[in-house]
Amino acid sequence: MIGIGVDLVDVERFRNVLLRTPNIVSRLFRPLEREYAEKAKDPAERYAGRFAVKEATLKSLGLGLGSMPMYDIEVVRESSGQPTLCLHGKAFTRSEEAGVTRWELSITHTDHLALATVVAL
Repeated sequence: MIGIGVDLVDVERFRNVLLRTPNIVSRLFRPLEREYAEKAKDPAERYAGRFAVKEATLKSLGLGLGSMPMYDIEVVRESSGQPTLCLHGKAFTRSEEAGVTRWELSITHTDHLALATVVAL
């Protein structure tokens, strides 16, 4: 194991960020992530969960917020529905440098909180 990251996001607080700064969605989330979130009755829950994954991914690499563009970390869904990562740009380069060959992740949320755990292997 290279690292593990966990992150917890307050959904209401994230919803307020989305309302105050609408262009943040296109800065943080790739088109397929936005498409997936916008299909939900409450997209804020899905955006909060994906943001938690992005933060947990940074932590699993021993990095902090701002160390690379969050847009470079993409949460995608396998045909089974299982979430996985597709990294781009600096995130891809950093994970290769760290020796990551596989990712394991889990996302869950309630109406109030979104939690993500990411393991870099």
